[in-house]
Amino acid sequence: MSALKEAFAHSETLIGTEVGVSDWITVDQEMIDQFAKTTHDMQWIHIDPERAAAETPFGGTIAHGFLTLSLASRFAYDCFNMMPGQVMGINYGMNKLRFLTPVKAGSRLRGRFTLQKVTARNATDMLRENLLTIEIEGVETPAMVAEWLGLAVFKD
Repeated sequence: MSALKEAFAHSETLIGTEVGVSDWITVDQEMIDQFAKTTHDMQWIHIDPERAAAETPFGGTIAHGFLTLSLASRFAYDCFNMMPGQVMGINYGMNKLRFLTPVKAGSRLRGRFTLQKVTARNATDMLRENLLTIEIEGVETPAMVAEWLGLAVFKD
């Protein structure tokens, strides 16, 4: 049996189950400022702690939604290893994405992955759809939820 077929058969048994929970990562003001500089998104609610404390309901600065999203790769590294015979993994995109709760500077985040679907696309590629929930420590409603598609590529 090919490596892809073995990985597919195993993955099918995991559909509907949580397949990974990442470590926590702190989103501090320095990280937010660096992201703002990199993306040229210098909106004051992200980079001006005094004004954000005085003029927003958040009590201080909040992370960019796309900063929260960008941490998905880090969370995936914590949770997933290459499968036997897999030569690479490719980010294939998102089906749905929602930012539900602002991430305040100093918050700790982690990712939870639940496998929703697997599709063998051809002799070398398996598409996996995971529900990714990015949690904020101590907050009931997550920061973000998304259906993340990942392509696992295997040796022919």
